[in-house]
Amino acid sequence: MKSSERFFSNTSCPFFPCHEGIDREAFNCLFCYCPLYALGRACGGDFRYDEKGRKDCSGCPFPHRAENYSSVLARYPEIMAVAARSDEEETTDEH
Repeated sequence: MKSSERFFSNTSCPFFPCHEGIDREAFNCLFCYCPLYALGRACGGDFRYDEKGRKDCSGCPFPHRAENYSSVLARYPEIMAVAARSDEEETTDEH
């Protein structure tokens, strides 16, 4: 695939590919840091929580599959709502 606003593959990254099970030619690095992470358990991905309670997404190739670009973007209203709640909590804590 060619680089575009929907697809980017950083083959020079020392971690490339960071997830197994995706053809190297189709591995999308555009969402290197998954925007769905902020949705916690509601992200819909294949993740687990480690022994320290941290979300481990190493088993989830979803945002790196080129065909999932539109699905990730469709979830942005939810991500924006999480950010708005966080901002609201910060504002409340300041007063």
